[in-house]
Amino acid sequence: MSKKIAFLVAAEGIERVELSEPWKAVQEAGHQPVLLSPETGEVQTFNHLTPAETQPVDQAVGDASVDDFDALVLPGGVANPDALRMDRSAVAFAKQFVESGKPVAAICHAPWTLVEADVVRGRRMTSWPSLQTDLRNAGAEWVDEEVVTDGNLITSRKPDDLAAFNKTLLDALQ
Repeated sequence: MSKKIAFLVAAEGIERVELSEPWKAVQEAGHQPVLLSPETGEVQTFNHLTPAETQPVDQAVGDASVDDFDALVLPGGVANPDALRMDRSAVAFAKQFVESGKPVAAICHAPWTLVEADVVRGRRMTSWPSLQTDLRNAGAEWVDEEVVTDGNLITSRKPDDLAAFNKTLLDALQ
């Protein structure tokens, strides 16, 4: 059965492979990825600090409902989650998604949005190493592992972990 997967990103600063690889995995598994962002138009992906492709936004996050989706993917990149955590609609959407019990998958710097949503307390998580203090200060148990699942939260550290991240995400959709 095909499922609808929300990918939530800011307008720029998205690490390209952290959006494109899970997106491709979701599509190849027969599911429908949907790109959400605070504004409609296009988002700019990056290969680290170098601009890469743009991708059209399917829907503004403020107009989206958690009820319309089966899972949420939060790609990383340093600037992307930093901008998302400043957008009330994006933070509220992420919070509602975690509270819904549906799968939420965040990679690299993306857990910053979950910290802002105040949904990491008591959770075992991983991320890019520079976020470990932020996650611990927000009440999470940070571990240095390829992929960590705690309830409905799936987290990974970096692009090198994408194969495990994608497999865990797809397993959660079954």
